[in-house]
Amino acid sequence: MSLNTGEIEIAELRKLTTFIKEKFDYNFKDYAMSSFRRRIRRMLDLYKLQTVDELIHILNTKEGFFEEFVSELTVNVTEMFRDPTFWRVLREHIIPNIMLNHNKISIWHAGCSSGEEIVSMSIVLDEMGILDKAKIVATDIDRSIIAKAKEGRYPLKHMEVNRKNYLRYQGKYSLEKYYTEVGSEAVINKDLLENVSYRKHDLVQGSVFSKFDLVLCRNVMIYFNQTLQNQVLHRLHESLFKYGYLVIGSKESLIWCDIAHKFIVVNNEEKIYKKIKD
Repeated sequence: MSLNTGEIEIAELRKLTTFIKEKFDYNFKDYAMSSFRRRIRRMLDLYKLQTVDELIHILNTKEGFFEEFVSELTVNVTEMFRDPTFWRVLREHIIPNIMLNHNKISIWHAGCSSGEEIVSMSIVLDEMGILDKAKIVATDIDRSIIAKAKEGRYPLKHMEVNRKNYLRYQGKYSLEKYYTEVGSEAVINKDLLENVSYRKHDLVQGSVFSKFDLVLCRNVMIYFNQTLQNQVLHRLHESLFKYGYLVIGSKESLIWCDIAHKFIVVNNEEKIYKKIKD
């Protein structure tokens, strides 16, 4: 690696991913190279390391550092009611369509990060009067971020953007109804999240563990190359009931995927698809 430019060589990244796969059985080999390189560069800066070899040495010798590494590598900045128009489409069209033929709804948040999306979903369901009919599963590759999501505690300084999003979503009340201020944190009401189960799950290597009416995997696959995206989309397809709905991120697409013909586009703007073939 040239210390002048800070550019990390492809060979160094390959050495790192091979080491991680052999030692920890985590596969980062098919992450989008530019994104992976950026995140490793940020990590070297964060830990004041000069080379990728130094990072490998710490991963190999420092107890518990790998969990910290995964947290930093997969960090996903998120908000409550991010993309408010999406949440309106969910409330007005997608969830009512699911509930036409069901008296219950099962939802999977794949790559749930720190849980803001789960809070948003629970509020939507609560305001529709069907929260008690929902089973929500929240998963992430990072154990520490799942623990954070489970706690449902967020810095008050982040709540302003969340409140603005909720206003644009046009919710029934105000966001303050759903949390209590404790010191510098907003603590989400416990009853809002009581139907949520949290589990560690690797989208890349994990197995299909249940079937769902609605799967949200937003802004996760932008970090993967096409091979890996294809694998993940196969798994998400298998995890849906026939006529279930899949939601991906605004910069992501199903069009090129080899199972694209098994879905129809429900809303191209919000990247909502419906499974029509097993």
